[in-house]
Amino acid sequence: MRNAFGANDCRLLCINSSADGAEEHQESPWASYKNGTSNNNQFGCFLNVDDIEELRNTMHDLSSKHIIPHMELKIRVLNQQVSATRKGFRNQIKNLWWRKGKEDTLENPDGSTYTFSSTESQIRVLGDYAFMLRDYELALSNYRLISTDYKLDKAWKYYAGVQEMMGLAYFMLDQSRKDSEYCMENAFTTYLKMGSSGGWNATRCGIWWAEMLKARDQFKDAAGVYCRISGEEPLHSAVMLEQASYCFLFSTPTMLRKYGFHIVLSGDLYMKCDQVKHAIRTYRSALSVFKGTTWNHISDHVHFHIGKWYAFLGMSDEGIKHLLEVLACGHQSKATQELFLREFFRIIEETGKTFEVMRLQLPVINFPLMKVVFEDHRTYASPTAASAKESLWQSLEEDIIPSHSVMKTNWLESQPKILPKKYKESNVCVAGEAIKVDISLKNPLQIPISISNVSLICKHSAEYDDTESDANGHLIDYQNNKELRTAVSVSGDFSLETSLFTLSEVDISMRGGETILVQLTVTPKIEGSLKIIGVRWKLSGSVVGVCNFHSDIVRKKVAKGKRKLKQSVKDNLQFLVIKSLPRLEGVIHDLPTTVCAGDLRRLTLELRNPSKISVKNLKMRISHPRFLNVAAQEVKNSEFPSCLEKQASSSQSCSQVDDAKATNSVFVFPETVASSWEAPLRWPLWFRAAASGSISLYITIYYEMEDGSSVITYRTLRMHYNLEVLPSLEVSFQTSRSPSRLQQFLVRMDVINKTASQSFQVHQLSCVGDQWELALLQPIDSVMPLKFLMAGQALSYFFKLKNHRTRGSTEDDISSLATSGRADVSLLDSDSTGLFDASIPPLNLFHHQERVHQERHKQGHGSTVDFILISKSWSDSSAGLPRTTEVLSHHTCHCRIASNSPIWWLMDGPRSVSHDFAAAAFCEINLSMTIYNNSEDAVSVRISTFDSTPSVNPGASGSGDEVGWHHTSNPSEAKVTSPDVTGTRIGKALPTESVSPFIWSGSSSTRVNLEPLTSVEVPLQISVFSPGTFDLSNYSLHWNLVPPSGNEGGRENDSRVSSGTCKGHSYHVTVLQKE
Repeated sequence: MRNAFGANDCRLLCINSSADGAEEHQESPWASYKNGTSNNNQFGCFLNVDDIEELRNTMHDLSSKHIIPHMELKIRVLNQQVSATRKGFRNQIKNLWWRKGKEDTLENPDGSTYTFSSTESQIRVLGDYAFMLRDYELALSNYRLISTDYKLDKAWKYYAGVQEMMGLAYFMLDQSRKDSEYCMENAFTTYLKMGSSGGWNATRCGIWWAEMLKARDQFKDAAGVYCRISGEEPLHSAVMLEQASYCFLFSTPTMLRKYGFHIVLSGDLYMKCDQVKHAIRTYRSALSVFKGTTWNHISDHVHFHIGKWYAFLGMSDEGIKHLLEVLACGHQSKATQELFLREFFRIIEETGKTFEVMRLQLPVINFPLMKVVFEDHRTYASPTAASAKESLWQSLEEDIIPSHSVMKTNWLESQPKILPKKYKESNVCVAGEAIKVDISLKNPLQIPISISNVSLICKHSAEYDDTESDANGHLIDYQNNKELRTAVSVSGDFSLETSLFTLSEVDISMRGGETILVQLTVTPKIEGSLKIIGVRWKLSGSVVGVCNFHSDIVRKKVAKGKRKLKQSVKDNLQFLVIKSLPRLEGVIHDLPTTVCAGDLRRLTLELRNPSKISVKNLKMRISHPRFLNVAAQEVKNSEFPSCLEKQASSSQSCSQVDDAKATNSVFVFPETVASSWEAPLRWPLWFRAAASGSISLYITIYYEMEDGSSVITYRTLRMHYNLEVLPSLEVSFQTSRSPSRLQQFLVRMDVINKTASQSFQVHQLSCVGDQWELALLQPIDSVMPLKFLMAGQALSYFFKLKNHRTRGSTEDDISSLATSGRADVSLLDSDSTGLFDASIPPLNLFHHQERVHQERHKQGHGSTVDFILISKSWSDSSAGLPRTTEVLSHHTCHCRIASNSPIWWLMDGPRSVSHDFAAAAFCEINLSMTIYNNSEDAVSVRISTFDSTPSVNPGASGSGDEVGWHHTSNPSEAKVTSPDVTGTRIGKALPTESVSPFIWSGSSSTRVNLEPLTSVEVPLQISVFSPGTFDLSNYSLHWNLVPPSGNEGGRENDSRVSSGTCKGHSYHVTVLQKE
């Protein structure tokens, strides 16, 4: 061979020198993609190190000694030929002249108009050789030379190829980006114009172009190129769109939305080509873009198809995981929701297993509305009592429970010596008493769903365990996971768990968009520690949903930078179970939910103790004693309302309510009625609807256990009732002083029936207090002939009220008045029988509460009076029962019977006098004024009189000083004497215009002092100069309060007026000429 080909052109290569074929080399990266069956032996296993080195040297010599020199020689030869035929001015003119006649020739679609030996082909070979040897300048000059020829010859395929190589040459020279992109654009558009024959060439050109742009960090432009070369063939388009999406991802700034859009389009095209794995890969890449955004529809599309494709590949677990993300798709249409749910259940059925899914989103659990209700020392008679604010109960119980635990949020904090420190962070519950968990479930879909076997997941141990449950798992095979079945209990499936606690189960059907509040219970049976881990349910009988109550869901959030708040007892789901304790059950019988204002009833409180352990030291406190009061034990055996009527044989005076006892709303049950398990305790209560509106009554009952060995030594029973009070009668009073009698008043009572259909019978009106006497001013038949006040009707009553309170009156005098019943007036007939006694419970108890509620700031002087209007109504009979009588009481307190002045006065004297003015020029008339001090303080009163004179203005019709009727006498005969302050009189003839018909002939200023509740009589005198009728109101009374001795500075804080002036009352005297 060396003799034939030469010594330099021949070389001997030895391979496969290994005898055993045990040589190990780097695995070929293409082995997995090689078609056909492969040999069991490793590729290249017979090549040792020397063989590989010999192969390397052989290839190096072949390239450097033969291939490259041959190409260089070829370039020199071709360059000489091209220079001789195409270069130079003469050759260029000759070429243009020769090609001028080819411009009108038809274009050849195949483009094969040049042979290999043609000048154009040789120039193209020269350019390609130069490009391969990295002589880009030479290659570019030859490409330019031949590009014009191809264009003139309309050889578009050759023209596009040369333009493509020119663009690459420009790029490798890195001289002009604009020229390189122009050439690539020319080549690409030319390939596309060629139709299907240039499709693959256009793809190649586009890939080169995109790589050039990516090398210059022009990723956005590169993505546009990839989108342009994505044709109609699905697989080709899928690859190009995937590459375009990556360009959008690497662009600056990152274009995530376009990346996600194009990667999803690529995955969809992959699926059309049955490339399921590539479709899943691209869709999974898009998940990171849509996670945490509001693009719910595209996110649902991606998750749904990934789950569907995983199930197609037989990977059901992964498929279910993705389908779980689209179950709570409330934003989708109803048809789409049905599609998602149907596909999910189809995959579940194909597996043939029962799956237990963590955080299943059907239904959605609203954690902020979750509430845990348990009973330690606090027990509740109803769910409404448990929902009331804890601060309200604490304020109600602060006076009845031991002081050392008033401020404790956890009962165990008051037992530091009994329990270990770690127990203090737990709640306390009692064995045998249910723990209730209210969970809000919402169906986010528009289609109905069925939920069954809803129950709590709990863990019970004999010793305290504070370990947290593992909630990191996402999908658990229920059939194969035995650890889960033994660690938790579902509705008592296992005997071990049922011996420790009992769970409740709930089955519900939820309509589209419906929210349901479900109450689940767990009842521990023995002592130990109990932890509520989560909740479990079954969706449509196919999938078991599990939701763990994480600590960050139910605990309070701590604001950043602030001191850590103390954990609330109800936010902790860990419980310490103690031994069984007595628990009272309480109910108030016959308490109405809707009632009219003023309705007075007798109720019965019933307490039961199901435990065999007795309780003691029972106390009760009521939040609104204005509505509810405790009655005496003897009342329960009497008939209502006849027990409130006055007894004919009774001679007791009206009893006064002990203010201290009435203010203290804590009622202590007698020791003899300690509740045991044998018989219930029944105690009467008085109820009165004091005001209209929505009323909430709170009652707490405190009791202690006979067995003091327990951690909890006392408990409270909390009761809560809501009732609606409707308006009934509106009562108002107006009082005015009698003009002719001291300590007597006129009272007007207006009653309006505010109901829409109910009628009332006004029974009686009573004055509260022993010093009052009340009487009607007109017959009762003339006021209300029908005996009933119809709906919407209004009536007015008029009464005479007399005050018998004086400074010298004795208790016996007042008591005799009280027992006579003069403070009570029947408004039905003149018969006083059948009247209610306002001085006994419950009327006096509720009246005391009304006085406290209606208490007004004391600004005036004198007495006030309280009124009680009692009416009746009859409830409609039902179920054949007789009609019952309902009693209503309306209390009006602190009605003032005096003005801001502390004094009353009355002028007394003759009303008519006859006098002979011819015999005597004037007539003297003696009068007297009785002044009464109505206040509790001593008063100094000064009486000032003023003489009446006519007006000096003749054009005026009257004088401002003239009051009432008067007679104008002959001016020539009129003469008056004006007294001075010392009482001496100076005679002086008055002018015509200033003659007075009468003058005060007594002292013009008189001062008297009155002790509290006393009166004094002051003599007065006038002198009349002519006949006529005269109004003696031209006087005034100036009063001042006299402070008690030693208490001159005590009135600094008194808001009452300490002095004032009162104008005189009208008093007419008629003087006649005696015949």
